[in-house]
Amino acid sequence: MEQHGGKVYMDYNATTPLEPQVLTAISSALEEAWGNPSSPYEAGTKAKEIIASSRASVADMVGGIPEDVIFTSGGTEANNLVIHTAVKYFWGSIPPYDGIRPHIITSNIEHDSVKLVLEAYKKEGKIDVTFLPVSHESGRLEAEEVIQAIRPPTCLVTIMMANNETGVIQPVYEIFERVKLHDRQPGEFSRILLHTDAAQAIGKIPFDVKGLDADYLTIVGHKFYGPRIGALYVKGLGRRRTPLYPMLYGGGQERNLRPGTENTGMIAGLGKAAELVHTNLEKYFYHMEEVRDYLEEQLQVVFPDQVQFNGKLDESERLPNTCNVSIIGAGLEGHKILSKVKYLQASVGAACHSQNSFRPSPILLATGIPPDVATNALRLSVGRKTSKADIDVIVQDLKQAVDALKQSSGGDQKC
Repeated sequence: MEQHGGKVYMDYNATTPLEPQVLTAISSALEEAWGNPSSPYEAGTKAKEIIASSRASVADMVGGIPEDVIFTSGGTEANNLVIHTAVKYFWGSIPPYDGIRPHIITSNIEHDSVKLVLEAYKKEGKIDVTFLPVSHESGRLEAEEVIQAIRPPTCLVTIMMANNETGVIQPVYEIFERVKLHDRQPGEFSRILLHTDAAQAIGKIPFDVKGLDADYLTIVGHKFYGPRIGALYVKGLGRRRTPLYPMLYGGGQERNLRPGTENTGMIAGLGKAAELVHTNLEKYFYHMEEVRDYLEEQLQVVFPDQVQFNGKLDESERLPNTCNVSIIGAGLEGHKILSKVKYLQASVGAACHSQNSFRPSPILLATGIPPDVATNALRLSVGRKTSKADIDVIVQDLKQAVDALKQSSGGDQKC
């Protein structure tokens, strides 16, 4: 059972605990490889070896090569680095023209580390950006919408691989293939860079960067039982096929692209977490899918005709661990239910939006979920060790929470 102090944790899309092997890798590195990786003595050379081994493990996990992996502080930095690069690459590739700005295409369900960066750049007059709406029927951004949005100065398409709230997997393979095949006309910017934030997908679904043919892929350790650092895959970086411009300047680490003395312990942990995913992904996938499906079955049994699964759509695939559910009824807002549970640890949406828990999720609204349903939403995300016994506990916990809310409202509310 995945219980912590009597609680059942079901917020794995927010963060995950460290696997024991990951914690061991971190501790060993901190104890035995404490030296500066740029130093020639044993503690330094050992740190350098650990970093190289971890880089190879991360590359193996995503189907790439070690030379194409850069370590970062996390997903936010990696996403910022891609957008920063696309803008600089645009202006470094064409002569300046009055009134022309680089154009970037994205969806209206992206993580804030993409969305807010693009909004800030647009406000500063540095870019033009198109936020394309996802389909209300599928929760996905359709490839044709992206193609129709391409303009002469389009320089970047950035689409998340899977949504962190609904779990809907975006058709990035199809989108990127269509963009690659799109004919650029004379006078148009020659290359459209392709980026996907794979934070929620890694450790849950199989994919391969070579088949995906992305130029950039964001990797976030704490989403797959690793430490809170990240990495950026850059296609052909070792052969300079894809641009990457540093945001920081310093000692030259990470090939002058991300300077700063390397965090050997956390990099060791990230490498071990990646190794575990590479070895065990199929087992993780089927376990999480089985437990998530059992969760949804039990919710329908306990709350017949009173639950709506947000993101469970016939035309789409979801992450195997994610259930976004609304228990229908006045006074059953998600934040109220969570205030009454005794064992469940979960959220109403993205952890970075927790200060707005009283409001319906913008992601759900963008997906076409009515405001009254979105306000009642709970995001339940299972983990590698979540059991059916855990599900039985939290479903009954939700039932007593709903009953308590109905009773406190005078017993006249219908679910």
